Amino acid sequence: MANTEGNKNMVLFPFMAQGHIIPFMELALQIEQRTNYEVTIVNTPMNIKKLRSSLPPYSSIRLLELPFTSSDHGLPPNTENTDALPYNLVIRLVEATTTLLPTFKQLVHKLIDPQLGHHHRSVCVIADILFGWTASVAKELGVFHTFFCCNSGYGLACYCSFWMNLPYREEISDEFSFPDFPEANKIHKTQLSHNMLEANSGDAWTVYQNENLARPVWSIGPVLSTGSRAGKEDGVRTELCREWLNTKPLNSVLYVCFGSMNTISASQMMQLAMALEASGTNFIWVVRPPIGFDINSEFKADQWLPEGFEARVEGSRKGLIVHNWAPQMEILSHRAVSAFLSHCGWNSAIEALSHGVPILGWPMAAEQFFNSKFLEEEVGVCVEVARGKMSEVRHEDVKAKIELVMNETEKGKEIRTKACKVKEMIKNTMKNEHGFQGSSVKAMNDFFSVAESVKEKTKASNSHLGA
Repeated sequence: MANTEGNKNMVLFPFMAQGHIIPFMELALQIEQRTNYEVTIVNTPMNIKKLRSSLPPYSSIRLLELPFTSSDHGLPPNTENTDALPYNLVIRLVEATTTLLPTFKQLVHKLIDPQLGHHHRSVCVIADILFGWTASVAKELGVFHTFFCCNSGYGLACYCSFWMNLPYREEISDEFSFPDFPEANKIHKTQLSHNMLEANSGDAWTVYQNENLARPVWSIGPVLSTGSRAGKEDGVRTELCREWLNTKPLNSVLYVCFGSMNTISASQMMQLAMALEASGTNFIWVVRPPIGFDINSEFKADQWLPEGFEARVEGSRKGLIVHNWAPQMEILSHRAVSAFLSHCGWNSAIEALSHGVPILGWPMAAEQFFNSKFLEEEVGVCVEVARGKMSEVRHEDVKAKIELVMNETEKGKEIRTKACKVKEMIKNTMKNEHGFQGSSVKAMNDFFSVAESVKEKTKASNSHLGA
């Protein structure tokens, strides 16, 4: 446990999305165990409330609130994260966070000023990569600052290259290469998210990204979850999934989930259901209402799934339909699970591969398209099933991809073998025993060496931690 009576404080500030908050929490727990820093996580009140319920009982991590009223920024009332936010409003939430600057500055100032009742003269700010404005606060107050990026290194490189090279996109064909990242080979326009396709140098996303992208990277990942999801502890649902999985043979179950922010169209949902049933495979499917409906509203199986589908698969015990959320780490770690149909968010991808589970990719947004490309073309642990939330999907094609990975085909054997090799690689990166230090451990040590040497200087303020 960290020495909470020291004079050093590590301040972590994640963006308000589960895919950001979860790795930030895991990073905070790692820092707490290995350094003499007191760890503070700051966020808006509703997110702090969720985090508080997920902290281990032994933890000394401090949680501090920054006041925020969503309705002041054209957002739905009581909306402080992306959980129930339509994708087109995410940029509005990102922009609204800039109004937290004064209170964040005041909070950091209190931590470094003993005259205000605290004694933490040495402060390090680790902010989400979406919070570029925190660097100016740190520079003004003379404290060390770095960004934490929850993406893959490959995805981050593609992402940065795209935003930093506009408007070249208008002059290229359907397939193109990033000018400063040729290693990515050819990128197809369908591998760009909606906001990338709409980027024109003057749109809100482009303006924000160009102001906030920065430099050097410490690759401290993978940052893996060690427990239940923040704010989503559901023992009954966990037990239901565990009991169902316990009845299934080794490597016989496909887990289907598109992350906490995503869903697919009604037609895609219908085709996916038909593919799952036709394949005859066992599956757990986390369902949410399709695009165009409130993602947290009641799921209407009679409208969005084939007639009688839910009753048939549950009656035959071939499938388990779970609404909104499932205990993902518990599912992926179960011996019965053979593959994961995923949106290719980096947290989900790493969680699967840390258990040797290969991926059927269906990227939806942001850098997920690049993650899918990397995992399929470079690592060989993924087969892409579909691309995007609105593309045409045929159940015959999805069924064929499911069978390719799940069955004892040459490709299926190859992809599972490679996934198991990646599992061992992940273990080794995190290993710190008998004089051996994995790359993640070394990167974390390097980061703290720089943080210690720079201290209150700002010469290294524009830097990145990478997951």
